Amino acid sequence: MKFEERLRDRDAWSIGDGCSAGRVLDLLSTRTVFMVVRECFYGTTRFEDFVARVGTSAPALSRALKQLESAGVVIRTPYREPGKRARDEYRLTAAGEDLLPVFLSLIQWGDKYLQGGHPPLSFVEADGGRPLGVRVTAEPVPEPPSEDIEIRLHPDWGSS
Repeated sequence: MKFEERLRDRDAWSIGDGCSAGRVLDLLSTRTVFMVVRECFYGTTRFEDFVARVGTSAPALSRALKQLESAGVVIRTPYREPGKRARDEYRLTAAGEDLLPVFLSLIQWGDKYLQGGHPPLSFVEADGGRPLGVRVTAEPVPEPPSEDIEIRLHPDWGSS
């Protein structure tokens, strides 16, 4: 990448705290917060399931959910099972769903550079089975909603 002419002198300007990348990192600042987003994409909605699947303590999970809720990434919805007290489910908002390309691009990078060529999961079109990937493009390309993505065990997983 290169800057337009008026921005090329990097010492002459700064966006300081206005950096969008910095703000996203502040929001997704802990492994727990990011793993909660992952679990939301994977269909997890209930607190106790998040605790088990993220592998963290209930207080840490509670902090992560509050952080995501206050940022408008998840929304809390009450539910009640017969004979039990009311509880909350957590689901991604539209802003949370818009993290899908971020989530998939981090997985795609990790698959390429951290998994030795043997990623554990593959993400495909639910109806056609074509592999999905994230790329930078100047063309408008429609993104499939998360519910149209199927997660499969990668066929190479476990082979060396």
